[in-house]
Amino acid sequence: MTSSPAPIAIGGTARRTWWAWTVATFFGAGLGKPGPGTWGSVAAVLIWAAVAWGLHPLPLTLSLLLLAGVAVALFLGIPAATIAAREAGRHDPGFVVIDEVAGQWIALLGSRANWRHAVIALVLFRLFDITKPFPVRQLERLPEGWGIVFDDVGAGLYALGVASLLHRWI
Repeated sequence: MTSSPAPIAIGGTARRTWWAWTVATFFGAGLGKPGPGTWGSVAAVLIWAAVAWGLHPLPLTLSLLLLAGVAVALFLGIPAATIAAREAGRHDPGFVVIDEVAGQWIALLGSRANWRHAVIALVLFRLFDITKPFPVRQLERLPEGWGIVFDDVGAGLYALGVASLLHRWI
């Protein structure tokens, strides 16, 4: 039986599990002030834009890459959010933004690769993430990292739905 590695001490005071904090803060985006969730969402949009405009993939390929990104964010994000929240001693710490990344990428699914659609997806996702319409708020009640992450998945699905309707006219 192997034990997991000991948390890494950062700054000499707090004990933090390095990989979990790196994933949970999305490589530090969650440490941005003010509004760490917005910084996480903007980081997700910038990565989407870099892929969309740098690689020029077909729309289906871009959507498949986003889905793969969402899957990785969920697979790593749920345990990372759990660990970071436990180590911070907080239920849903604001610096955990891997959930915003997953939700924002869901909101971008099917978006055309232009700034107009990126801004629409960003604004809608942040709106639904902040307001948490039914049943998104109830998803926060899931245990630990599941609740931290899945309310943003729900907000991303709401944003995707509304953005899909708007894209028909814009």
